[in-house]
Amino acid sequence: MTAGQRYAVALVVGAMSGHAHAADADYPSRPIRLISPFTPGGGNDLVSRTIALAMSKNVGQSIVVDNRPGANTIVGMEIVAKAAPDGYTLITTSSTQAINATLYPKLPYDSIKSFAPVTTVGSSPLIVAVPPSSSIKSITDLIAAAHARPGELTYPSAGTGNATHLGGELFASMAGITLTHVPYKGSGPGLTDLSAGRLAVAFSTALSVVPFVKGGRLRAIAVTSSARSAFMPDLPTVAESGLPGYEAGSWYGIVAPASTPRPIISRLHAEIVKVLALPDVRDRLVSQGIDPVGNTPDEFAAYIRAEIVKWAKIIKATGVTAE
Repeated sequence: MTAGQRYAVALVVGAMSGHAHAADADYPSRPIRLISPFTPGGGNDLVSRTIALAMSKNVGQSIVVDNRPGANTIVGMEIVAKAAPDGYTLITTSSTQAINATLYPKLPYDSIKSFAPVTTVGSSPLIVAVPPSSSIKSITDLIAAAHARPGELTYPSAGTGNATHLGGELFASMAGITLTHVPYKGSGPGLTDLSAGRLAVAFSTALSVVPFVKGGRLRAIAVTSSARSAFMPDLPTVAESGLPGYEAGSWYGIVAPASTPRPIISRLHAEIVKVLALPDVRDRLVSQGIDPVGNTPDEFAAYIRAEIVKWAKIIKATGVTAE
């Protein structure tokens, strides 16, 4: 290549770079699509719509929530993995991203490399609940009962492989006990059977279990987060109640396609953290059992990797499959 040719290439590259920086500076200049990989009405949809509404007011562009349920969030995640890395297609991911990395041997994307993490929006612990008539009053009672009756204590889940299932498997593994998993198609039917005494215990999302607790149909004995939840501050954690080190639950975060420019990721992070500080946004999330977070992109990336490792151990040890 001659000196003249090198100069011409440099001009082109410089122009392209300048155009890219200008585009980053103007972001967002059109509506943003925020995918929720679940049906409307659940925790992921609530987080998506809460963040989208608040952010739209600040950035001057519409943020449109697009529900794309299917295949345990794989449908929505694949859309984002294959989208242009320009910041205009995002997804509200969840703990399912970390679980699916091991639960499904073949995914149409890489659970880490295909995405650019922005921030963890919030975490939602599970609540350990029992029927009101149960003799189990605490975590130590639950462990003692399971030791006395190996395999007899049953617990429901909203489906094989999700947090309400694996939270129980992690508990049993760490406590050295055997619990029998009973999968349902959703949280409601399992909690209804639990309230009727047909099951022994549940590790359920706050959003699902609290109406049963408030109605006197279930009794909450612990929360599965590492610290007490702002949603139920008087409820002790599993860790402080007899099983040190235990932590499980759901989390929600925003990710973009891999290779999304860092200035765009930084802008998204700043805007989300800003809305998470708004009292009405915080109150709405906390009222639904979701504790706001707002960590950095690098912290969120490290958290996803740690979650993949944690759930991989449980999935492999218990032989859980997606079928």
